[in-house]
Amino acid sequence: MFERTDLNRKNDRVQGGFRYLFLGMTLLLILPVAIILGVLVYKGGPALSFEFLFSDPTNGMTEGGIFPALLGTLYLVAVALVVSVPIGVASAIYLSEYAPDNMLTRVINLAIINLAGVPSIVHALFGMGAFVLFFGFGLSILAASLTLAVMTLPVVIVSTRESLQAVPQAFREACWSMGATRWQTIRKVVLPNSVSGILTGVILEVSRTTGETAPIMFTGAAMFVPFLPQSVFDETMAMSLHLFYISTMVPDVPEALPYGVALTLIGIVLLLNSASIGLRMYLRGKKKW
Repeated sequence: MFERTDLNRKNDRVQGGFRYLFLGMTLLLILPVAIILGVLVYKGGPALSFEFLFSDPTNGMTEGGIFPALLGTLYLVAVALVVSVPIGVASAIYLSEYAPDNMLTRVINLAIINLAGVPSIVHALFGMGAFVLFFGFGLSILAASLTLAVMTLPVVIVSTRESLQAVPQAFREACWSMGATRWQTIRKVVLPNSVSGILTGVILEVSRTTGETAPIMFTGAAMFVPFLPQSVFDETMAMSLHLFYISTMVPDVPEALPYGVALTLIGIVLLLNSASIGLRMYLRGKKKW
C-alpha cells in the first residue's frame, strides 16, 4: 500500500480548488438566467391567461392580448427557416464536400465569418434597401423574414459544415470503394449522420430570429395591425417589437403586461428549442458511430 506524500496532498488541494473555481464560474453563468426567469414568472405570471394569448390588443394596447404578435412571430420564424436552412445546408455541403481548398474558398469562408459579426441594425438597413425597395416586396412578412434569413445564414452554414466534417472520412472512402458517387455518399451516409449537428444551427437560428427587433422594425413588423396577415406580403405584429413599444412608447401600461409578453416570448423560444433538441437527441441516438 502506497503512502500519500506531501506532493499528492498538494495536488489534491490544487485540483479541488480548481474544481470549486469552475463550479463557481458555472453558477455565476446560471444565476443571472435564473434571476431573470424568476422575475418574469413573478411579475408576468399573473398576466398569462387564455384570453391574453388568444385575443387582440385593445384600448391602445394597454389591455387585451397578444395573439396578432404571437402569430406574426411564428410566421416570421417559419418563413426565415424555410429560406435559410436549405440555402445554408446546400452552401455548407458545397464548401465541405466539393469546393477545393484555394484562395476563393478561403475568401468565402472569411466572408461568412465576417457576416456573422455584422450588427443587426446593418442587416435591417440592408433588408430595407434590398427587399423592401429594390425587389419591391414592401413592408411585409416576406421582406422581414428574408432579412432574418440573411442575418442567420452564417450560423446555419458554420454549424452544418462542422457537422459534415465530423463524419469520419472512412465512411466516405468505404462508399466510394463500393462504386457510389460523391452525391450518393453525401445523401445516403454523410447527411444522415450529421442531421443532429445541422439541427444545432437551426436551434440557434430560431433563438435569434424570435428575439430580433431592429431587422423586422424596418422591413415588415408594425406597431399595430388591425387584421391578421393573409399572406407573406402583408405587414404583421411581432412579439419582440410589441414588447419594445409597450415598454417604451405606450403610456399607462399595466406593470404585468410587458413582463407577461417577455415571459411568453421566452416560453416560445424554449418550446421551439425543446422540440428541436428532442429531435436532435433522437437522431443522435440512431447514429452508427
